[in-house]
Amino acid sequence: MPPERRSRMRPERRARARPDRKTKMRSDQKARAGTGGPPQKAAPSSRRTQPAQPTAAAVSITVAAAAEERRLRQQNRLTLEEDKPAVERCLEELVFGDVEDDEDALLRRLRGPRVHLHEDSDDSEVENEAKDSFPPQKQPVWVDEEDDEEEMVDMVNNRFRKDMMKNATESKLSKDKLQKRLKEEFQHAMGGVPAWAETNKRKTSSDDESEEDEDDLLHRTGNFISTSTSLPRGILKIKNCQPANAERPTTARISSVQFHPHAQVVMVAGLDNAVSLFQVDGKTNPKIQSIYLDKFPIFKACFSANGEEVLATSIHSKVLYVYDMIAGKLIPVHQVRGLKEKRVRRFEVSPDGSFLLINGVAGYSHLLSMKTKELIGSMKINGGVSASTFSSDSKKIYTSSEDGEVYVWDVNSRKCLNRFVDEGSLRGLSIATSRNGQYVACGSNCGVVNIYNQDSCLQEANPKPVKAIMNLVTGVTSLVFSPTTEILAIASEKMKEAVRLVHLPSCTVFSNFPGTKTNISHVHTMDFSPRGGYFALGNEKGKALMYRLHHYSDF
Repeated sequence: MPPERRSRMRPERRARARPDRKTKMRSDQKARAGTGGPPQKAAPSSRRTQPAQPTAAAVSITVAAAAEERRLRQQNRLTLEEDKPAVERCLEELVFGDVEDDEDALLRRLRGPRVHLHEDSDDSEVENEAKDSFPPQKQPVWVDEEDDEEEMVDMVNNRFRKDMMKNATESKLSKDKLQKRLKEEFQHAMGGVPAWAETNKRKTSSDDESEEDEDDLLHRTGNFISTSTSLPRGILKIKNCQPANAERPTTARISSVQFHPHAQVVMVAGLDNAVSLFQVDGKTNPKIQSIYLDKFPIFKACFSANGEEVLATSIHSKVLYVYDMIAGKLIPVHQVRGLKEKRVRRFEVSPDGSFLLINGVAGYSHLLSMKTKELIGSMKINGGVSASTFSSDSKKIYTSSEDGEVYVWDVNSRKCLNRFVDEGSLRGLSIATSRNGQYVACGSNCGVVNIYNQDSCLQEANPKPVKAIMNLVTGVTSLVFSPTTEILAIASEKMKEAVRLVHLPSCTVFSNFPGTKTNISHVHTMDFSPRGGYFALGNEKGKALMYRLHHYSDF
């Protein structure tokens, strides 16, 4: 026991304990002496010899000194407690208890229990019991020697693996070599190693940075899945699917193909006087319904922005048909008050669903209300209108003229904001804007597609194109951006197989489309599904060809 602890022990207790042991020893000696035998020697022991018992005078002095020390300590404690608030004294009594008469109890409580461990043991008894509870690991009874041999995979009798053979000697490959070959094919198809697969280039950040990224993700809303930011250029992963109108074949030219803005439906219309709706599954594409318009060869058909109506125009008529998909009614619009056009053919629907733009003759463009089909106002350009489109926010209109110029109009005031010449164009044929408001694409009769920034088209008198696509040699009649603005589809109806897919923002053409073994023929119309998972085009032979883009989700 430490000296300080020995000094704090009560002297009374020590005084009481020692006479008891001494009295007992004396009584034992008297009992042995009373037997009459010689005194017996005590057995040898390793204990220390007990010190001599102090005299009565020494004991009384010690008791008096301890009592005086205790009285002074108690007086000092009371003096200190008088300065303490009542709340603090109450809290000490609750935590430490009433230690006025028993300080040793407080010391034992503060010290806590001690656990004695064996010095030669590294594990506790609980860990040893846990180790003993595990059953012993069993050894295998029998080992197959063929498991250690490298298994070979047949490459000839499998139509998917046969294309990966580089020469005739590779009729069989090991699993490791086949895995490397599949990895090479994947990288070739993706145009390189994707960013998510580059383990050696992954960024390492501290815990604080990762927590900030997580907080930023949780504080933003939006679609984090549908929009892709890493479409590789060079080779596009694309698959040929069943034609959209396979259940309603026709030989008439397909003039319009468009995906529904919200449902998994595609619309096909052509010169056979019919508008057909098909459910898109990529396999059979079952037909939903067909609307037949008597003596009305369809020049263009289009969904409304909310997808509840289908608008259709003809080649030789000024009637605009509106099919209400909710009520199942066909409403003809024979005459629009103030609209003096002998025929209505080309039109555009604003992305917000508020306006309908009709291209007239003599350079006129007429703006109508989508809800009432009434004329709001007209805009006039020099020369004839070849094509027009709305901006992504429906606040501006881009009009391409037959003179090679592009006009930018304000929808609300119907005033011309800017006018510029499409670089190198003698006659404009098509125009399109991206859905993210970044690009404007202009197609000309010489087969060149100029891609501009929308900001430069609004602010500069002679904007320079970001890139001029010269992969077509005949007039570009169709332009359409994908929903993610990563692909621009361009086509010409003047030549067979004249369709290309342009990667953005690199402005390079995908080399594996349309390919060599295709039957696309003359393309008259194109469209992407709402999330870019499908791409459809209508040709002159009455087929609505459809392709699956594996980089994007279906719908």
